[in-house]
Amino acid sequence: MSQPKIKAVFFDFMGTCLDWHSSVIEALPAAIPKDEASKFALEWRRQYFLENTKRVRENLHPEDIDITLARTLDALLDQSPDHKPHFDTKTKNQIIGAWHSQKAWPEVSDAINSLRQDLGLEVFVHANGTTRLQLDLTRSSGLEFNMLFSSQLLGAYKPLPEAYEKGLELVKLRPEEVVLVAAHAYDLRGAQKCGLRTVYVHRWTDDIDEDMELVKAEFDVFLEDMGDLAGAIRGL
Repeated sequence: MSQPKIKAVFFDFMGTCLDWHSSVIEALPAAIPKDEASKFALEWRRQYFLENTKRVRENLHPEDIDITLARTLDALLDQSPDHKPHFDTKTKNQIIGAWHSQKAWPEVSDAINSLRQDLGLEVFVHANGTTRLQLDLTRSSGLEFNMLFSSQLLGAYKPLPEAYEKGLELVKLRPEEVVLVAAHAYDLRGAQKCGLRTVYVHRWTDDIDEDMELVKAEFDVFLEDMGDLAGAIRGL
């Protein structure tokens, strides 16, 4: 029996479509050497994901991402006595603000345009965070989508089933008609359980705790970037 026709693509946003790392590095205090700043940013991002996982486990409502980022930043600074003196309140606010202005990875704009124009698909952001964050990020990245779905709007964090089910309900599509594109295995695992098709995009900034050799065999498609995303989805 042939697979149903794919009609839409849900995109995770930060990491998958956007280079969050460069924005955060630029905003960190200049007194921190670049290699140290990179490690600091990667660990902050990792702590943010751990905090979200904890909130999912405790069945807590989605929190404003700026609040989560501020809390995890303070916790990280407590573990980083060499860096802590460089962070006053103004600096902290500027760095959290930097998450609201990110550039797209170089190939993403063309990939999304190809899905819309060549394959005639609808494209949506489907990501944890707030709607304000997503509005700011579409402006700074220049990427265009049919609609933005945030965990704030959907009322649930990914990878909870209701996050995917609510998105599907709003676009009136069946799970097998939708592909989720993400650079996060936990997200794709959640989508897979709900019946969505899955495309993993490998980004060096994300999933630093995952074994990529295992991830390569786990989903419908594994890509090193979005250069041939349209071809990969056509193949599904």
